[in-house]
Amino acid sequence: MNSDKERKDKVGAGRPPSAFARIERVPPLLMLLYLAMVGITVLFVILVAAYIQTRTLSGMPTGAHPLPRYFSLSTIVLLISSYTLSQAQRIYRSDDIRNLSRCLGATLLLGSIFSGLQVLGWRELMNQGIFFVGEASGTYIYLISALHVAHLLGGMLLLLALMLRSMHASRDAVRSLVFIRDPYRHRQLRMLNIYWHFIDALWVALFAIFLFLY
Repeated sequence: MNSDKERKDKVGAGRPPSAFARIERVPPLLMLLYLAMVGITVLFVILVAAYIQTRTLSGMPTGAHPLPRYFSLSTIVLLISSYTLSQAQRIYRSDDIRNLSRCLGATLLLGSIFSGLQVLGWRELMNQGIFFVGEASGTYIYLISALHVAHLLGGMLLLLALMLRSMHASRDAVRSLVFIRDPYRHRQLRMLNIYWHFIDALWVALFAIFLFLY
């Protein structure tokens, strides 16, 4: 009996892990992040579908108003922030805590600039006579962009917390070593990268929709 069981174990050991087995290996926090991203995607898909339907039913021609230029500038800023944050993992692997803090700080600054440019974009919409309370399609533009900024702010809070911890660790060699060797910090940085790039890609998709339908 034991030999048969051992033989089955050896046969099973050569097979690739099933989908459920791979899911079980995903850390709980990372799984929660994936589920949150799915929920965020569903939310914005519903809002965009409602925006497209409202825009179509209104019969308003596209191109009647120029898309706020601040939306275009904010898109460039957000793409740059994704690049700076992508460098953080490389810097982390090189055990350079000081530059890691600077990299996270630069990304945080770019995220703040993006949020400010979004507000300026809303002001530009108001100057065009498009207000939150008024034309339904205009309301959706405010709502969609504001919700995106709100989700970005969530990532900025995690970014701020990680930056402050890295700055604190960089002041002492022992704390730096503990920070670098802590797998939880590495997982935090990985999750932050995943979420930030997701929010970036989400805005690029939203911007493309606004660009063609506004």
